[in-house]
Amino acid sequence: MKSLLIFLQILSALAVIATVLMHSAKGEGLGGIGGAAKLFGTPKGLEEGLDKITTGSAVVFLVVSFILGVF
Repeated sequence: MKSLLIFLQILSALAVIATVLMHSAKGEGLGGIGGAAKLFGTPKGLEEGLDKITTGSAVVFLVVSFILGVF
């Protein structure tokens, strides 16, 4: 059981790394401080799907890490 959880943690960590690296550079600069850079640019298509995959794999990583911490 523990080896399966460790395998899932490694797999989800690699998924988080890969999906974060696949995101396009936003180039917000100092406009990102106040949130003004998000005013005109919204994620569409591939970026929305990539955001969902990144969030899902990060949640899986955190849940598995918590479970391994308890055991």
